[in-house]
Order: sequence, then structure tokens, then C-alpha cells
Amino acid sequence: MPKTVWITGAGSGIGAAMALAFAESGYRVAMTGRNRSSLSEVVSTLPDPDAALILPGDVTDRAGMANAAREVAEWGGSLDVLCNNAGLNIPKRTWAELDWKSWDHVIDVNVTGALNVIGACLPIMRDQQDGVMIHTSSWAGRFHSSVGGVVYGASKHALSDISLSLNDEEGRNGIRSTALCPAEVATPLLAKRPGFDASTMEGMIQPEDMAKTALFVAQMQPGVSLPEIVLAPVRR
Repeated sequence: MPKTVWITGAGSGIGAAMALAFAESGYRVAMTGRNRSSLSEVVSTLPDPDAALILPGDVTDRAGMANAAREVAEWGGSLDVLCNNAGLNIPKRTWAELDWKSWDHVIDVNVTGALNVIGACLPIMRDQQDGVMIHTSSWAGRFHSSVGGVVYGASKHALSDISLSLNDEEGRNGIRSTALCPAEVATPLLAKRPGFDASTMEGMIQPEDMAKTALFVAQMQPGVSLPEIVLAPVRR
């Protein structure tokens, strides 16, 4: 029976690349994002659109994520892999530009939203005694990054530690967790960084690189945990 992956933030960038990579490897792919039309566009690129499930939603909706996880498991017959990918950054990133409204929103999505999705999957994976959680953290979740910004870096450091806590507490239930910590990835999110030079995109990590890494983690044998993977573009 094909395995099932649930990808949040699946409408573009890394999430869309993950959807394609997992679909091409035979997974049933469930996708969540805020924009149904973007998700539909991603589905149209998959080798078998009938093996995909669109579940529009916002990761900050805790009850909605719990319902979505149950729907994914019922649809796919299992929930084998979570790609906890939804996240955002903002223009006002420094202490000199402190903007509580936007900074709170980063925490709501990148930390609380990630927790909501994890909490939604845990009961299902515990019952299965198996599951892989893959979280899109950041280089800024491993090292301080002035360009990533204060609150974004804090949120991704939190996510990386949340991932480690899952290995510490849930390994006995067959659950393994990995934080992917890439430096610059050529995505629409990166293009919004203040002062960003779009001409440098080609030399950066590509969404497809992140997708291949996630697939590698998902296919690792159950006795192996990969706590974190740090990726960086070659400095030229």
C-alpha cells in the first residue's frame, strides 16, 4: 500500500517541490495551504493527480489542523510522513524596526502553527507506532543570521528544538523527527527579503534540493534518526 505524506505550505516553493518529489516516488500526497487555487496548480503537475488530496487551511487554526490530520489518515489509510513546511518572514526584521503586529504573526505561524500540526499528527502516528516528521527550519534556526531577522531566527531556533524534543520523547512510539536547516533557498519568500538581489537566485539552494533531502529523510530505515540536516550553497 502506498505511504501517505502530508505537506503544509504546499502551494509554492519548497512545499510544491516536496509534493512533486514524493508523488514521483509513489506516495499519496495530501497538501495544505491557504490558497486552494495554488494547491490545485501544484496538483496539476503531479504524475497522478488522483493520488493527491487538497485540504485548504491555515496552520494557526488548531482545530482545523486536527481535523485535517484525521482526514489525511482516513483518506490515505495512514499518515506516514509530515512535511511541516508552512512558514513566513516579514520585511521589518531588526530591533530598530520593531513591529509587534508582524512579529507576533511570525511566531503564530512559525512556532504555534508548527506545534498545531505536530499535535494533530501525534495521536495518529502513536497509534501506528510509526511516523516521520520533517520540519522546514532554517540556517537561522541553527546559527544567528542578521539577514533572517530577529523574530524569524527566534522562531526557527524554537522549531529546531521542538524537533529535537520529538526524538527525545516520541522515539519510543516509532516517531522520528528531522529539522532541515537550509541557508538561502530560491523561493518567493526569499525574494521578499529587503535589499535582496534576484540575480543571485540561480546559485542558491533550490526547492528541488530541499525536496530531495526530505525524501531521503522519509525513506531512511526506522532504526535511524536524523536530528537535523544543515544545507548551504557553495560560496564562490
